Amino acid sequence: MPKAKSTSATKARTSRPKKAAPTHEQISLRAYEIYLERNGAPGDPHSDWLRAEAELNAAPKRTSRKSKVVSIAA
Repeated sequence: MPKAKSTSATKARTSRPKKAAPTHEQISLRAYEIYLERNGAPGDPHSDWLRAEAELNAAPKRTSRKSKVVSIAA
């Protein structure tokens, strides 16, 4: 019995698009934000950089967003 060929539609459902790596500027900005979160207290810039890079490379967390319905009385 011949094997079934995989279609592009099947591949599209099973494979995830590759996420582009964060740019140097994006990592730099996030590392600076981490520094500001410490209120400018002394820290290790290298650790800030690595943390920023790890955060930006991490898969985005899924949030359950519920739509908020607002009724306006006439």
